[in-house]
Amino acid sequence: MPQTHPTDDRPPRAPVGLFLVPPHAHRPRQQSGASLPDWYGIHPQHVAHLIARYTRDGDAVLDLDAHPTIAAAARHLHRHPSGGIAQREVSPEESDGSTAQPTAPPAGLIVVTLPRLDVDSRDVSSLSRAIDAWQAELRPGGFLLTLLTAGPGTEAIGHRSSVIAAARTAGLIYHQHIPAVLVPLPPTEPRAELSPACRPPLLDGRHVRAHHDLLAFASTIPEAADA
Repeated sequence: MPQTHPTDDRPPRAPVGLFLVPPHAHRPRQQSGASLPDWYGIHPQHVAHLIARYTRDGDAVLDLDAHPTIAAAARHLHRHPSGGIAQREVSPEESDGSTAQPTAPPAGLIVVTLPRLDVDSRDVSSLSRAIDAWQAELRPGGFLLTLLTAGPGTEAIGHRSSVIAAARTAGLIYHQHIPAVLVPLPPTEPRAELSPACRPPLLDGRHVRAHHDLLAFASTIPEAADA
């Protein structure tokens, strides 16, 4: 008898995007005239693309590291940058001791770099609790965007798997994986050259990191227009 129901109950794989190093030297500038810095090696152009992709006009963008490039891109796209978890403030009418309410609106996007000093990224339970607290600041349909940078005890594949598991445990949906290449690609395929290929550069006996991983998680199933 033919199978009428799928037997593979594993979560569906998230689509994979790719950020390459832009071939041009153009770089947006701050109001002071200084060029905007890369966001941990990622060009400001790609940062703006991420914010445009994962937010709506007027959304709040919460960056736990308060990076100037995230804030500048958010303002340019008519979003509202924020550099920390919403604080509860007391209005004059509530100064009699009544319970204050949060004044900041829920975020459409939260941006987090991992590992962090206050979170053990190697422990799924600890990381899941942190993600659960972050997602409480998201609006329905909002996204959590994690940038995985190098760190002690955070081997690339193992770290990525831990973050995905922790986010799913916290109730988020794994939406997309975007490797961001940090160095320009060679003009030709090295394996096609007749001369021996040069060895990759080493730093303290280790290969220099060539990319960072961006992992996007959705608070709810995205609408068809946003998928």
